[in-house]
Amino acid sequence: MFRTVSLRSQLLLLQVVIMLLVIGVVGVVAASLQAASIREAHQQRMVGVAGSVARLPSVVEAYDDADPAQAIQPIAELIRQATNVTYVVVTDTEGLRYSHPVPERIGERVSTDPSVPLSGETFVGTETGTLGSSWRVKVPVRGAGDEIIGSVSVGILESEITDDLMESLPALAAWLAVAAVVGGAGAFYVSRLVWQRIHRQEPEQIAELLTARDAMLHSIGEGVVATDSEGRVTLVNDEASRLLDLGQDAVGRPAGEVMDASVARVLEGTHGTAELVLSGERVLVAKATAGVVGGRTVGGMLIVRDHTELHRILGDLTGERDVTQALRAQAHEYANRMHVISGLLETGQAGRAVDFIGRMDAGGALWGNSALAGITDPEVTALLLAKTVIGREKDIEVSVDPESAYAPGDARMSSDLVTILGNLVDNALEAVGHDGRIEVLVAAEEDGSVVVEVHDDGPGIPAGRSAAVWDLGVSGKPDRPGASGGRGIGLALVRRVVDRRRGTAVATRSDLGGACFTLHLPAGARSVSPAYAATDGGDRA
Repeated sequence: MFRTVSLRSQLLLLQVVIMLLVIGVVGVVAASLQAASIREAHQQRMVGVAGSVARLPSVVEAYDDADPAQAIQPIAELIRQATNVTYVVVTDTEGLRYSHPVPERIGERVSTDPSVPLSGETFVGTETGTLGSSWRVKVPVRGAGDEIIGSVSVGILESEITDDLMESLPALAAWLAVAAVVGGAGAFYVSRLVWQRIHRQEPEQIAELLTARDAMLHSIGEGVVATDSEGRVTLVNDEASRLLDLGQDAVGRPAGEVMDASVARVLEGTHGTAELVLSGERVLVAKATAGVVGGRTVGGMLIVRDHTELHRILGDLTGERDVTQALRAQAHEYANRMHVISGLLETGQAGRAVDFIGRMDAGGALWGNSALAGITDPEVTALLLAKTVIGREKDIEVSVDPESAYAPGDARMSSDLVTILGNLVDNALEAVGHDGRIEVLVAAEEDGSVVVEVHDDGPGIPAGRSAAVWDLGVSGKPDRPGASGGRGIGLALVRRVVDRRRGTAVATRSDLGGACFTLHLPAGARSVSPAYAATDGGDRA
């Protein structure tokens, strides 16, 4: 039945039922307390009346008369009428009445047991006598020498006590009715408030919305993180957990505690501009927006996309483009030389053609020495070869130390070296000017660790900033046109690779006059924080 009734009506009905039950229980308890209070008040009055009659000298002295009833009956009736009790009955030790509201019953034995007061005790209770069921008090009458000479019984009919209770019930019922009206209005308000808070949706609709939301959030290819107005994480989808390395305990914790500082900084900004950030060793595009509901900001929303592969592909594409341009230039150069030789031969100047051929050098070759002989890893060799060609096209000499030696073995180490060398050499290529010089050393040690050194003759890092060059977003070069957050990523990524390997990274001044970056990469990959060193040598950013 409840499924056919709206949630608002169900809430109202349940609250009203609960309220009526509570009011009913309270009414019963209140009536019981009122009845007990009325009975207690009558009892105190009856005890006082009975005690007063039992101690009254005229009553005690009348016991010695030949006809005690003649003196006691008027006194008992006067007290009964004055105190508004049902009866005041005075008896002797045999239980014979000396007074009674019905005069004809004077001289008869009482219909209830008088043994309790005649034993010197006070009796309080309900008994049924000649006048009906009554709430009564019996006390002993003591004569000279404290001798018990009779008893006094004072009572009020139970029907009168019930009448007193019924007189007080209308006021109690009125208060309960007021409570029911107020409670009903409150139940109506609460049900309406809850209905509005859930956007006037029924439970089935809410369940469908949640199911659709979960299916959408956990199936899209972008990471989504939501926070509340206090910056605590309230929602993380599967892609965000993967990209940001967030566990199940992230929900409910401040975003700054569970996210990389650069990502948390974007989320705190919520300015809607996409930025390149690093999370671990992943390059991400992050965009944050404010969560607004009904014109009120209730939190923030962060959307992240994995830019790592695109970043790597763009870097490779740039390298391939540079190599292509280099090969095109070399082909153009050789075509010009062949035209010269052809012209000399056609004009019959064979001797001069021979001399011209002899003066040709290997300047157009991709690599003119055996410095790469010790580096047999194809990925590292290809990278260094491409960077050399790029440098040559920019009139920058990129040379590899002849003592370099690295053989393929650990695939992860080779991948890390490509990341490190690519970023360090690119950083140096942007720093040095025309006719600049860059030297690279890659040396494998006996324990499987690798040492990498990259020297340049650029301007170096400004004094006091050697320790900061490894931080994300720190760069001494101007931003690329149209780029957002694209600077200061390379060295930060290098640092995180070294971080994973528990290595060391040192920035010092090079003998060439610019910067020298020296890295030590232990064998194996570990997810622990390394010790970073940076000596202030006025190096380049």
